[in-house]
Amino acid sequence: MIESSSLYNEDLAPVLPNERKWGTWNYAALWISMSLCIPTYMLASSLIEGGMNWWQSILTIFIANTIVLIPMILNGHAGAKYGIPFPVLARASFGTSGANIPAILRAIVACGWFGIQTWIGGKAIYYLIRVWFPSMSETLISGAFPHAVPFACFLAFWALNMLVVYLGVESIRKLLVFKAFFLPLAALALLLWAISAADGLGAILSQPSRFADTGSFFKFFFPALTGMVGFWATLSLNIPDFTRYAKSQKAQINGQALGLPTSMTFFAFVGVVVTSATTIVFGTTIWDPVVLAGKFESKVVVSFAMIAIAISTLATNIAANIVSPANDFANLAPKKINFTMGGFITGIIGLLIFPWKLAEDPSGYIFTWLVGYSSLLGPIGGIMIADYYFIKKQQLDVDDLYNPKGRYSFSSGFNRNAVIALLVGILPNVPGFLLQIKVISATAFPEWISHLYSYAWFVGFFVSGIVYLLLMRKK
Repeated sequence: MIESSSLYNEDLAPVLPNERKWGTWNYAALWISMSLCIPTYMLASSLIEGGMNWWQSILTIFIANTIVLIPMILNGHAGAKYGIPFPVLARASFGTSGANIPAILRAIVACGWFGIQTWIGGKAIYYLIRVWFPSMSETLISGAFPHAVPFACFLAFWALNMLVVYLGVESIRKLLVFKAFFLPLAALALLLWAISAADGLGAILSQPSRFADTGSFFKFFFPALTGMVGFWATLSLNIPDFTRYAKSQKAQINGQALGLPTSMTFFAFVGVVVTSATTIVFGTTIWDPVVLAGKFESKVVVSFAMIAIAISTLATNIAANIVSPANDFANLAPKKINFTMGGFITGIIGLLIFPWKLAEDPSGYIFTWLVGYSSLLGPIGGIMIADYYFIKKQQLDVDDLYNPKGRYSFSSGFNRNAVIALLVGILPNVPGFLLQIKVISATAFPEWISHLYSYAWFVGFFVSGIVYLLLMRKK
């Protein structure tokens, strides 16, 4: 009986076929809900800030989400077929103990996202207070830490998230319903404001690209594309956490294809139009919607906007950034760590990661954070897909996935080939990352090696996948 296994708990157990009730529109709705969030808006806006014009930004985001849809559907297959979550699927390739490596790497990324979303929610609370006390500073951060009041708002919002974790996931359902109705309406309202304030779309869409030539454009485009792929690289790994509830493969495939690229592109378009309008209306590019909302004169409008942003961010944070890492941390010790404990661990790491620094400017957000962690997650995706489709031929023994001494235990619970392939896939991106965070000089490595970082997710995905196949077929 797998229930008695040290690798089993109720959160990690396979979902029985008669309990899998998610259809096509459930997955489309999931992606609409996940995509319509402040970081999506900030993605598109930060591309404008980086120098792209509106159609270059939209096209970059559409291409990236079409690319990431492929591993999303491929990894989702195992969840839909066997009803297992991501950490359990990872046992098939990394081993029953080795699965903790990709699970924790993925969980730490979720902790980072949790921190970023919590900072956004705290910032909304600060601007809400500042509406009524306008003498308070508009500057939120100086040096390594925020000012006292913004930091207190961040900690208050963090505590609210932890309260919801304590109360359980069910407590967030009404907030998610509110979000699903409110954010599309808010997005349309922002779009209409931008068109009206800038006297039509003509002036907005005529904003030129700031790149002098094709070479300078592509120098920005490829890291930006990698960053956009990296945005959902987390979900492309742990999508089995959701597809395990699918009625059929068709439901998860069609639902994701309908929901992901379309909703991301739509909200990105809103972000692009509104950000371009701020350049015309205010004379400066405002890529953060929380800061933009604070520019409006009506105290009631700004107060409503800030409260709505905070509630919406809270709902997104729990749904997208707590559920999955809670599973990942539970996989460390299934008999000792439950959802609540996993949620608290996520919250503490989210504090320690200094999220206000990650979200402070576009270069840090795209090139350090998004591209940086995509260099870790790309290799994991490559290994898991290569294993499931080419080594296992989509055939898994579910009972053995929960057996510490079964076929997936490999050597002492670790598949050394997977660990080696992971390290080999990460290695090419290390020089570029070190250069990006400015701990080495630009001449420390040949230029072509440093430039591999611009393609971090792709390099890691294919290098690790190919190395893994070669090592496994030598056995």
